[in-house]
Amino acid sequence: MIEIGLNAVIVAVDDPQPLVLTVATPIAQQAPSLPFGPFDPERHRTFEIGLREWVEEQTALTLGYVEQLYTFGDRGRHHIHSDEGPHVVSVGYLALARQTSESEEALARENATWRSWYDFFPWEDWRSGCPGIVTEHILPALERWVAAPVPAGSPPRAQSREDRMHQAFDIQDGIWDEEKVLDRFELLFEAGLLAEARRDGRPAALERACLPPLGQAMLYDHRRILATAISRLRAKLKYRPVVFELMPRTFTLTDLQRCVEAISGRHVHKQNFRRLVDKAELVEPTGETSTQTGGRPAALFRFRREVLKERPALGLRVGGR
Repeated sequence: MIEIGLNAVIVAVDDPQPLVLTVATPIAQQAPSLPFGPFDPERHRTFEIGLREWVEEQTALTLGYVEQLYTFGDRGRHHIHSDEGPHVVSVGYLALARQTSESEEALARENATWRSWYDFFPWEDWRSGCPGIVTEHILPALERWVAAPVPAGSPPRAQSREDRMHQAFDIQDGIWDEEKVLDRFELLFEAGLLAEARRDGRPAALERACLPPLGQAMLYDHRRILATAISRLRAKLKYRPVVFELMPRTFTLTDLQRCVEAISGRHVHKQNFRRLVDKAELVEPTGETSTQTGGRPAALFRFRREVLKERPALGLRVGGR
C-alpha cells in the first residue's frame, strides 16, 4: 500500500539567521518535524492546495512563494524502527516567508517554532570561516571511514569513498561548494555519522559506540528534505531574485547582504557585494533612510520588480565557485 504525503520547508531570515519552521505534533515529539500531512484526493484538487491547507492547519501561516522540490520515496523513510505499515511517498515543497508580529502570535498559538537551519546543519555555516565541527569531528571520522574496508555486497559506486569525501568536504584548497548540502548530508549518513543512520540501523553507525551529535536530528527523513531545500535555495540565489521574497518592502544594503550571507553560509565582501547589486540593477533607492543601524542613517532600498521583465537571469552570483 502506498500513501502520498506532503512536506513543507518554510524558510525565513531574521537577525540574521536562516530559519526553518518546525511543528509540534503527537508523532513529532520524538524530534523536530517539518509541517507535513497526507494528500487527500477527495479534499485536495492539487498537491499544492493540499500542502497549503496542511501548513495553515498546523501553523496558522498562509504561504506566499511556493515551489516543488522533489519526491522522496526511499523504503522505510517514514518509519522510526521498521517498514511496517503503508509506504509513504512524500512530495517536498520549498516556501519562503517574511516574519511579522501577527504571524508570530499565530505560530505561538499553534506551537510552531522557527529554528535556525544551522541547528540541524552546523557544518554548513562558513560565515566566520571553517566551522570547528568540520576539522575536529567530521573530517577525522570520514578519514577513518575512507580507510575502512567496504562491506561485501555494497552497491558499486562510480566514485571512491575518498573522491566523494574530497568533493563534499574540500577545505584544503578552499573550494567549498555551498550548494552541495545534500551531497554532504548523504555522505555523512552513509558513513554512519548521523543520528538518523543509527536510527535506521545502518551498520556503519551501529559500529560506533560513541557518536557525537552532528546537528539536531529530525523526524523521519525530514533533515534530508531540509538539506534538499537548502541546496535548491542556495543555487537559486545565483539566477533568480528569490532573496527579495525574504526581505521586507524596504531595506538597507547591509540588511540585504546579511540575508544573502545567512542563506549561502558565506561571508561576502561588502564593497564587492554592493558593486554586484549595483551592476545587477535589482534594487532602487526609496529616498528614505533608516536610523536603526546604530550609526549614521543608512539609505533604504526596494526591489525593482520591473527587472523581472527585462532579463531572464537575475541572481546574485556570490560565493567561491
